[in-house]
Amino acid sequence: MTQTRLDNKTILVTGASNGLGAEIAKAYAAAGATVVLTGREIKRLERVYDDIVAVGSTEPYAVVFDMLEAKEQEFENLAKTIAEATNGKLDGIVHSASYFYALSPLDFQTVDEWVNQYRINTVAPMALTRAVLPLLKRSPDASVIFVGETHGEKPQAYWGGFGASKAGLNYLCKVVADEWDRFENLRANVLVPGSINSPQRFKTHPGEAASERKNMSDIMPDFIWWASQESRGRTGKIVYL
Repeated sequence: MTQTRLDNKTILVTGASNGLGAEIAKAYAAAGATVVLTGREIKRLERVYDDIVAVGSTEPYAVVFDMLEAKEQEFENLAKTIAEATNGKLDGIVHSASYFYALSPLDFQTVDEWVNQYRINTVAPMALTRAVLPLLKRSPDASVIFVGETHGEKPQAYWGGFGASKAGLNYLCKVVADEWDRFENLRANVLVPGSINSPQRFKTHPGEAASERKNMSDIMPDFIWWASQESRGRTGKIVYL
């Protein structure tokens, strides 16, 4: 896929303090976007912020935000903070924040594990997308990307609440895309990274060798393309990278 540019776009990236979210944020900034970084850990956010500035990309915005603890009004407050920082401009979101406990049989899993994974992986993307929707509607070309996971479509033993919550994310994307069908400027899609060298993959597949996986940089052209105007009109898709 040919890499394109994201000039004049302002894009929110959740989970931007490390892993895939940080990689996406830096790639978007390098492609010309103004990036809004969100994450729970201020020091890690500051490192990503500094990395972006150090290579001469547009200075990003950074907002510390804990989606696990956030109540409904706090998502609305976050949307207001973003609007004030960007002068009301937002052209997309990448929902990269993810919550994973551990692979285990069902009888070892707890209600709290399931609830927290649903909260971060399904409910928070809904709440945040809803909160910033007025900003997205103003954009001439807005793309919402949900970062999916293989087990969201293919249930497998031991994946429990994580796989179920990612299945919920797929459903959320389809609902959003269907509701937005009347808006030519709005689209929503799920991108499934597959096997990549990311912190989460290290936890879920500790026996894999790094050489068996793609690097995160290998899939950045895809993430850029789906955030760009070139993907306009493509919505409601679940795309395996």
